[in-house]
Amino acid sequence: MKFFALLTALALLGAGSVAADEPLLWVGCGITKKAFMAELAAAYEKETGVKIELEGGGATKGIRQVSATQADLGGSCRHVIKGAQEEEGVKLSPVAWDALAIIVHPDNPVDDLSIFDLFRLYRGQIDNWSQLGGPNLPLKLFVRQGKISGVGLMIRDLVFEDPDMDFPAEYVFPSSGPLEQAVEQDPAAIAITGISSARKRQVKLLSLEGLQPTVENIASGGYLLYRPLYLVTNTKSDRYAEVRKFLDFAYTPQGRKIMKDNGVVPYLEATHLVREQREQRRDIRDLREEADEEG
Repeated sequence: MKFFALLTALALLGAGSVAADEPLLWVGCGITKKAFMAELAAAYEKETGVKIELEGGGATKGIRQVSATQADLGGSCRHVIKGAQEEEGVKLSPVAWDALAIIVHPDNPVDDLSIFDLFRLYRGQIDNWSQLGGPNLPLKLFVRQGKISGVGLMIRDLVFEDPDMDFPAEYVFPSSGPLEQAVEQDPAAIAITGISSARKRQVKLLSLEGLQPTVENIASGGYLLYRPLYLVTNTKSDRYAEVRKFLDFAYTPQGRKIMKDNGVVPYLEATHLVREQREQRRDIRDLREEADEEG
C-alpha cells in the first residue's frame, strides 16, 4: 500500500514539472531578437548546455504568452500596458538600451529631421519630401499595425505622450520586418523602427536634431528617442529557476559584451538615462506645445 502511495506522489510531483533538458522557449519582439538574443542564447547554450529556442511575433505576443505561461521567457521593447489582464503577472527586467531610428531609402537625399518635423509628420501635415528639404516627391509614411506594438507604442509615448493617438498613414505593416523591407525598396518611404534591426538593413538612418542613433549618442542621452529592451519572466513558470539563470547571465560582463558587440548599450552601463529621459520628456513636451501654438 505504501509502495502505491509513493508512486502516486511521484506521479503528481512530475505532472507539473518540465524536463530539465528541454529547450527554453523565448517569444517576443523581432527587434530584440535581431539585436542580441540570437548571440546571447548561443553563448548561454555553450556555457550551460541549455538551449533557448527563439520565436518572434512582437512584444505584445511575448508579454502575453509569458503571462499565460505558454512561453518560458520573452522579449519586449515596450512597457506593460496598465489594466491589460493579458499582461498581468509578468516581470520586465531591462537589459539593454535601444533607440527608435528614422529610416528611409538609401538614395533619399534628406539627412536630418527635427522634433518639429516628427510632430508634423505623424500628424499628417507633411505629404511631400519637398517639405523636408528633399525632392518634389509624394511622401509615404509607413507604420506598424495597431497601437500597442513595441515601436508604435513608444513613438506615441516618447514623442506625443498619447498612447491612443491615430497616425494618418495609408501604409500599414503587421511587423517590423516587412516594414523595413518595404523601406529598402521604396524611395518615397519613411518609417521608424528599432536601431538594432535597422542597422542590419539596406536603409539610410536619418539624424534627429543633428545626431545619429549611434551607440555613443544613445549612451549619452544625446539622441532623444531611446528606450529599454526587456526580458520578460513569470515567477509562476515551472521553469522560472532556469529562466532566472539566463537573466543573470545577460547581466554578466560576458552577456554585456555580447550586447555591445551587436551595437546595443547594456542597461547597467547607462542607468543615468532613466533620469535623463524624464528631463527630456519635459523638453519635448515644451516643443510640442510650441508647435501647437504655431499651428
